[in-house]
Amino acid sequence: MWLQKFREKGKSERIYFFLTFVIRLSLILAIIGAVWETATIESAWMTLFVSSLALLFTFVPLFIQRTYKVRLPGEIQIIIVLFIYASLFLGMAQEWYGRFWWWDSLMHGFSGVALGFTGFLILYVLYKSGKLQASAFLIVMFSFCFAVALGAVWEIFEFGIDTFFGDNMQRARFTIEKVQESEYNGLYRLQCMTTAYKFEDVEKHEKTRVAIYDTMWDMILNSIGALLASISGFLYLKKGEIFLFDKLIGKFEQVNPELFDSEGENNEKEV
Repeated sequence: MWLQKFREKGKSERIYFFLTFVIRLSLILAIIGAVWETATIESAWMTLFVSSLALLFTFVPLFIQRTYKVRLPGEIQIIIVLFIYASLFLGMAQEWYGRFWWWDSLMHGFSGVALGFTGFLILYVLYKSGKLQASAFLIVMFSFCFAVALGAVWEIFEFGIDTFFGDNMQRARFTIEKVQESEYNGLYRLQCMTTAYKFEDVEKHEKTRVAIYDTMWDMILNSIGALLASISGFLYLKKGEIFLFDKLIGKFEQVNPELFDSEGENNEKEV
């Protein structure tokens, strides 16, 4: 019975099923490994916490669908689960934020786009159903502010992790190490722990400003992503077609017809 229902699902939903299975399996294995290592490796507690949090968050699409009766297209569910895995497990537990300097920038830029799209989708549903009277500018302004505000919440989360778990998500902790005679004339240098910051970056922004430098760039990248999503939303409201944006919106409308009614047609003419 379940196999027949699985075959009846769309391609994106089948991909989501297999992808989620693999991701959850890897997270469970990471949790088991962290529990085994907590007695000997102090950092295993951080891996245990982040892996458990990531595993819990993979159920967010299911929570949204069951709690709010909103069905998410397979493509959106895939994006949510991949982002959770990449930002939490790979970024924090596997220390990709430190191994690859561009990983943090990629995650913040993408989160801005994703959150901007989410903010736009919330008001778009209200707008199309006739429950909200607003111009296209106000709708996309909300989506932009929504993404920027949640980006600020993430920075608070980073501060909390650094404060209570002794991590280095804000790049504020340093070690002093002696370098070779041929490097910087044998002087001491400040080097960020578990990050890919170069000495030139620390020297340029001073050791007391590295944390705020990291936070501000995170918020700037998040804002750029939010701006791209907002512009895409504005063009969609005006023209009805924009790269990938219209396809995601169209599929969301297709699987949630009850959220949209004819009352929204009057609003569409007023935009």
